[in-house]
Amino acid sequence: MNICHSLILESSVAMNTSASVTSSRNSRDFFNLDLITPQPSLDADLLKQLGFIPRLKDILMLRQVHALEHATVWVLSESVTRKTQADNQQLGGLSTEQGFYLYGDVNISDLRRAVNLALHRLNSGEWNLAVHPRCGTNLSVETILTAALAVGMHLLLPRGPIEQLIGLGMAATTAAEISPDVGYMVQKYLTTAIPFNLAITNIAPTQDDEGQAAYFIKVNWRDC
Repeated sequence: MNICHSLILESSVAMNTSASVTSSRNSRDFFNLDLITPQPSLDADLLKQLGFIPRLKDILMLRQVHALEHATVWVLSESVTRKTQADNQQLGGLSTEQGFYLYGDVNISDLRRAVNLALHRLNSGEWNLAVHPRCGTNLSVETILTAALAVGMHLLLPRGPIEQLIGLGMAATTAAEISPDVGYMVQKYLTTAIPFNLAITNIAPTQDDEGQAAYFIKVNWRDC
């Protein structure tokens, strides 16, 4: 399974799509409007019942790893800023079904503490830590929404150049306005899951597939 970009870095690791502290606060409040309460045994039960689906376990693990990655970045940001709503934009990650890469200037002892604390806090009910404003999911959602709305405006409005330009502007503005909330909902219900089934097995400095220095946090699946 291809690895999935989770956090977009401000540095050369990836492009910067950081959100403001106010936006982060609003989005995390929005996240707390739970429609489905996470259940510790849900993914394990799905795997038992639908294990015949190819790579289902990899998909389930990737969603849980993605949440743990986000939570780890939040915890590390808190330790640096001492503010729970702040975001250290120098940190970022990349999730795989075997664990995640953590990029940034981090002491390995602080990282070990942060990963274990993040896992504990997620499993103890701080589910808002599973989403992050700089997640690549948000950029993908905004791109898709912009394209869909632009096509809709093109079909609905007259074909004149002025009308089409107005329609394109309306599409871009609308997408930018609604994509943060939509992106957070997509993260919450599709691209992340509370890591009830993850056990941390190793944390070590390494390089990713592109040769960039990082730490790799390896995890294993465990049944609840």
